Amino acid sequence: MTKIFKRTYSYAFLIPAAIVYLLIFIFPTVMSFFFSLTRWDLTTWQFIGLDNFKMFFKEASLLIGFKNTFIYAFVTCVLKVVIGLLLGVLLTSKIRAKGYLRSVIFFPTLLSTIAVGLTFSMLMHPSQGMINAALNVIGITGPDWLGDTRIALLSVAFVDVWKGVGFAMVIYIAGILSIPQDYYEALQIDGGGSFRKFWNIIVPLSRPATNSVIILSFIGGLRSFDLVWAMTKGGPGFTTDLIASIIYKQYQGGYYGLATAGNVILFLFVTALALPLYSYLNRKEVDL
Repeated sequence: MTKIFKRTYSYAFLIPAAIVYLLIFIFPTVMSFFFSLTRWDLTTWQFIGLDNFKMFFKEASLLIGFKNTFIYAFVTCVLKVVIGLLLGVLLTSKIRAKGYLRSVIFFPTLLSTIAVGLTFSMLMHPSQGMINAALNVIGITGPDWLGDTRIALLSVAFVDVWKGVGFAMVIYIAGILSIPQDYYEALQIDGGGSFRKFWNIIVPLSRPATNSVIILSFIGGLRSFDLVWAMTKGGPGFTTDLIASIIYKQYQGGYYGLATAGNVILFLFVTALALPLYSYLNRKEVDL
């Protein structure tokens, strides 16, 4: 009896976390799959099988939503990796006030996404926004950042990068600081310069940090909704509509079962892209 108690004693500490995980994640996920097969409101439901999924795939803007979601995720992911790495290198070098600069760059990560979206929607106003006013001072006519169908999605993506690059920077700083000094000393003896230090040491040895930033940024981009909705509500037209914003519009229209089916599809879509990417990055990391 004592041996059994000793074996199970440590697992008892996991029970509170397991209960919370079950109630907050597992149970809602299972219920989402169930209600995606029903026509429901807040009080009643009716089982209708796969009809919601058939209707969702007939959505007029669905293909645009999938394309925009992938473009948005790809652009934000690439920029966060590149800019985050460069900032990480800069802010681990011997420059003054690097602690202050780290705080300034990381600060937007702490801000409300809705507040950031509303603020930038005003800053990017074509005639009254401060961005175009600043461009006019130097003789440049600024575009309609959120009203031009050619650049609206990229404009929102750049705001996303501004807000989230600080988190990528912190991950890279941790990765760069964990690199043993022996590598730098060997390179110095070999006569290598700053570029070789960056390309031959920092880039390959900070790959675990890069993998983390890629996974988090890409999944975050695929699931993004609040910033896009705060800035454009999917417009102009369907130019900035993402899968999540299409689903939200269905909730607004009272099509709860249809929207729940959309959430299930979004979950499967993100999983289908994220798992192979995660496996590939892990395999490359092991090969290194």
